[in-house]
Amino acid sequence: MADYFKHESSYVDEPSEIGDGTKIWHFSHVQAGAKLGRNCILGQNVNIAGGVTIGDNVKIQNNVSIYTGTVIEDDVFLGPSCVLTNVTNPRSEVVRHSLYEQTLLMRGCTIGANATIVCGVSVGRFAFVAAGAVVTSDVADYALVMGVPARFAGWMSRHGHLLKEKDHDGFYRCPESGLRYCVEGERLRCVDIGEDQPLPQAMRTGTASYEALKHCERATSV
Repeated sequence: MADYFKHESSYVDEPSEIGDGTKIWHFSHVQAGAKLGRNCILGQNVNIAGGVTIGDNVKIQNNVSIYTGTVIEDDVFLGPSCVLTNVTNPRSEVVRHSLYEQTLLMRGCTIGANATIVCGVSVGRFAFVAAGAVVTSDVADYALVMGVPARFAGWMSRHGHLLKEKDHDGFYRCPESGLRYCVEGERLRCVDIGEDQPLPQAMRTGTASYEALKHCERATSV
């Protein structure tokens, strides 16, 4: 049996799957058929519908409802009161339960407070949707989108910083982590750490730089 926390004011319907270390806070509801990974956090007044799949280490802030048809990968952040949908043209008198459209939130992306994600789109890995934006089309990996409708506004680092200028080597460099990025075609990629690779523990808190981390690794390997 999974070891997770549920506040006494919340409900978890059976059958559902909830990973170890997940915390479900006040007035939230996980419906039957939902799957949540490990170490997730559900804030106050969160609703997870049946059929929803959520990965590990996903943080869902207050007042968010996630509907059937949504797939959320690991390390995704959903800001307060952001909105997800699952039918493009809903009508109260027309039943479209068999026509739910998939929305895919890929690993490490951030959805800002009060943003709306119109169903049927994919938000790429480590992409960043600004607060209040309305997303109506796919978002590329590491892309910052903002506005109504949301438009590309730059590239974001894995640590959530806008990449402004290239250095003398032709790379974008994250001001917090020091990780390097380059544009290939129409997408950004990290030169130092692959998108499937987890961040080293030392880079998950504070402002430990990539150069400092590599120096420590070299020192301890000698």
